[in-house]
Amino acid sequence: MNSRRDFIRLAGTGLIAAGVAPLSFSQNTQQKKQVVKPAKAPDLFGLGMAGYTFARVPIEKAIEIMTKVNVTNLSLKDVYLPLNSNQETINSVIGKFKEAGITVYTVGVIYMKSEQAVDQAFEYTKMAGVKMMVGAPNYELLPYVEKKVKEYDIKIAIHNHGPDNPLFPNATDIWNHIKDMDPRMGICLDIGHTVRDGEDPCLDAERYSKRLFDVHIKDVTDASKAGRTVEMGRGVIDIPKFVATLRKIKYSGMCSLEFEKDMNDPLAGIAESIGYWRGVIAV
Repeated sequence: MNSRRDFIRLAGTGLIAAGVAPLSFSQNTQQKKQVVKPAKAPDLFGLGMAGYTFARVPIEKAIEIMTKVNVTNLSLKDVYLPLNSNQETINSVIGKFKEAGITVYTVGVIYMKSEQAVDQAFEYTKMAGVKMMVGAPNYELLPYVEKKVKEYDIKIAIHNHGPDNPLFPNATDIWNHIKDMDPRMGICLDIGHTVRDGEDPCLDAERYSKRLFDVHIKDVTDASKAGRTVEMGRGVIDIPKFVATLRKIKYSGMCSLEFEKDMNDPLAGIAESIGYWRGVIAV
């Protein structure tokens, strides 16, 4: 194999785990004494999907894709569950994922531009039966959001949106607004938007680890506003370094793939990205 990246891609497919290797590799090692390495400690963080990935496909297709790539955690976007849904509708939609073995671990991203929208977001999250939302409330609403966090005992992970949106462009901006607020107010670090905003997701994850509640993983073509989503491993983000950082800070939340490419038929790109990620964490 020509590079570490080739190894990671192969590991992600499961071939290495299955004992299948290139013929030359097998021949070269047959006569060598096998070295048994100690088992790698399991990672504290999990793998999920960010719901925006499925914004252009029906719910049945989303479930089919998640089943095929064997990802069982979902951050549920309102594309399948409108914010004004009643309890019966919420139970029905979440039930479809549950029947397929998929756990809805959070909801969002939810945008909040008024106190009424904040009220709705917290009640919606409560009815969904989860203890965290991914959100983006207007700056002036943060004191009211903090009040609701205390009232509902529900965390909010504020999502950074990079250079495209002046509202919380990066993790530092989020931190500066919430650092003196309730500790249940934290960060959903989107590593793609972070890089597109000229920041380093590894540094941000380490700096703000105490308030890092959720992570959206992806890769992008360029470290600028022009950067666009690409299959993980093909872009400019150093994914192995980021994984090493998560391990260093003992991050124990979810890393959810947000694949914003080929959104009418995203299976191939999702499969490649998930395979690459699994290859990285297998090393």
